[in-house]
Amino acid sequence: MMAGHQIAYRNVASKYYHFHPEDIELAIQDFIAILEKHNYHPTGAIFFAILIDPTNEEEMVIQLFLPIMENKFETISEEQVFFQSYFSINPMVMTRVTEDFTQQSQMKYWELFEYLERHNLEQKTPVFVEYKHTHSGRNYIEMSVGM
Repeated sequence: MMAGHQIAYRNVASKYYHFHPEDIELAIQDFIAILEKHNYHPTGAIFFAILIDPTNEEEMVIQLFLPIMENKFETISEEQVFFQSYFSINPMVMTRVTEDFTQQSQMKYWELFEYLERHNLEQKTPVFVEYKHTHSGRNYIEMSVGM
């Protein structure tokens, strides 16, 4: 666990999704396709906020975020895509998942809440998940929550 973490991005498009947990890749592909269809260009890694308990096997509700190159944005109302010129959450507590993503993500999710409880900290945001990779190309996930 790392306290003092932050998430900060400029020019961020976002969209809410409801889906079965195994369909997360379809939601990500849909979001990217919508942005590309409207001539917006991703500049960073996709991340999302988990808005409902991820252990729910029936439905997952998330808000997907993706930094884009453009600093002017026409709301894509028919697709319910929104824009923020600046997105920042600070302070946060963060943990990483480096392997066995499906199983470890569940454990790390609950470890975040245990950390908050153990240190008498109040949760201020949903859990955020950021897909990242090292310079050598190894993928990992950062999970964090605002406090």
